Amino acid sequence: MTTTRFAPSPTGYLHVGNLRTALFNHLISRKAGGTFILRIDDTDPERSKEEFVDAIKTDLEWLGITWDRVERQSDRLDRYAAAADQLRDMGRFYECFETPTELDLKRKKQLNMGKPPVYDRSALALSDAEKDALRAERGAHWRFKLDQTRIEWSDGIVGDISIDAASVSDPVLIRGDGQVLYTLASVVDDTDMGITDVVRGSDHVTNTATQIQMIKALGFDVPRFAHHSLLTGPQGEGLSKRLGTLSLRDLRADGIAPQVILSHMA
Repeated sequence: MTTTRFAPSPTGYLHVGNLRTALFNHLISRKAGGTFILRIDDTDPERSKEEFVDAIKTDLEWLGITWDRVERQSDRLDRYAAAADQLRDMGRFYECFETPTELDLKRKKQLNMGKPPVYDRSALALSDAEKDALRAERGAHWRFKLDQTRIEWSDGIVGDISIDAASVSDPVLIRGDGQVLYTLASVVDDTDMGITDVVRGSDHVTNTATQIQMIKALGFDVPRFAHHSLLTGPQGEGLSKRLGTLSLRDLRADGIAPQVILSHMA
């Protein structure tokens, strides 16, 4: 069965760029008689607000975009921890101790030398004693260890994509404060929920490459991916929920009919 999802974070109001992603996934599932899941990405307890969860639902309902069920990532933290343990046992998950300032200095040094700003995996060379000392001194974050091979897939919009994993930093999956990040949560949710098609913006292409490796490492089938172009403002700037740029609630307040917005986005 075709299953798609729309996974907004409740940190602001939806804008037309978000709607475009929701509409793609909604239409794919409805055309196939499948399932459309509204998944609330609320793993960030500081920025996620219940008022934005309600606003997301209100905006989608106003546009006639209905969902078959709602999932909340904040209810699934135990599942993410289990997946992290699985990757850790496989030797694909490792602890790092660099501060943001130290990482920034490393990136600048690599760029000055004409090299890509890729994490150097220095944490893998630390002894147990060094790790214990650093752990007592500062917080630690966890990265997924990529196989440094080419990652290839046939994208539903872009076509064939090939990315050299050696040119990509091992992604951080868990922050120093324990917050699970999008890359891990999305992989676990997509596989557990049987997502067959993932349509999202082109800014996620590199995420997709690393997630494909993670999905395979965890022993799951890779869904079909498609990456659409991004909408921008009149000066080429990106749209932002937090800035309220072309927010759906403002368009509704201005009296614009939902059919007009849906027709334009489609």
